[in-house]
Amino acid sequence: MVDMAVLRILDASANRTGEGLRVLEDYARFVLDDPLLTEQLKSVRHRLTQALSTLEYFHLLSARETLQDVGTGLTEPTEAVRQKADDVLKANFHRVQEGLRSLEEWGKLVHTELAQTAKNLRYQIYTLERVFLIGQRSQQRLAEARLYVLIDGASNEAEFRQKVSSLISAGVPLLQLRDKHLPDRELLRRARLLRQLTADTSTLCIVNDRPDLALLSEADGVHLGQEDLSVKDARQILGPDRLIGVSTHSIQQARQAVLDGANYIGVGPTFPTATKEFSQFPGLELLRQVAQEFRLPAFAIGGIRLENLPQVVQTGIRRVAVHAAIWNAPDPAQAAKEFLTSLLR
Repeated sequence: MVDMAVLRILDASANRTGEGLRVLEDYARFVLDDPLLTEQLKSVRHRLTQALSTLEYFHLLSARETLQDVGTGLTEPTEAVRQKADDVLKANFHRVQEGLRSLEEWGKLVHTELAQTAKNLRYQIYTLERVFLIGQRSQQRLAEARLYVLIDGASNEAEFRQKVSSLISAGVPLLQLRDKHLPDRELLRRARLLRQLTADTSTLCIVNDRPDLALLSEADGVHLGQEDLSVKDARQILGPDRLIGVSTHSIQQARQAVLDGANYIGVGPTFPTATKEFSQFPGLELLRQVAQEFRLPAFAIGGIRLENLPQVVQTGIRRVAVHAAIWNAPDPAQAAKEFLTSLLR
């Protein structure tokens, strides 16, 4: 027979955890308006309910003594005040984590499956807390970033300097150095020059594929392809504050990038492009899926020009990454301004 005190602990911990999960789910649903994170939390809540079904609900209720519980009258001054919605989020993540830990430890005395499920869910909640935090910071940092221009090293350093300077003056918020042909030393020189030119401006600079060069050049971040280093490994190199973007070509890859802790995603290819060869084009339909499911900053990429930009915007995606239509234009700055005007309408 299970000790009544243990049942009381399990009952209180289950209530604490379930209530906290509901608060977190409401935050994801109503504050973030994020379908993916809402579904993730809903899944955790349902798995917890299933795990608790191994216990007799009647036994838990029979052990409950709310009026005699000495803990109900104990409060800390900080518990009565929340300054902002983020405080509610943080407090309830901690409440859920603590509740799951208690279920795990005391559950070992009653049902090992319950204890193991509580442990697994606790680790999942740790991950989701990170995803929430990264998502919030990314939305704040990239709030005004609608246009992302991909640049190469140009034919020489002087041309590179001139074109980059013109794009910065045009108000381009994001520049990514992507050049598959320059030797590493020359690529690093370009990355450092890009950093120098964007310093003390509102333009962020990103290095493609290479977290090592992003770190050496003190860039604002790195952009990774599906075959490059993982977000986790890149974060080990770059630390917590630099941006990490990930190219995605399916809704499954996009979901994984969000859960891996990417700061933003590139989505495509949207249209055929001369920059890269793809056997399939997920196209506008993938953009629609991403727009409906994610609130993490997402940039449509692949063959985007002013002529087809309205098709992109109609999907709900209002951020684009562009290379040829701007970088190779006769007047890159003017081309960038035209894109910005269209995106900000």
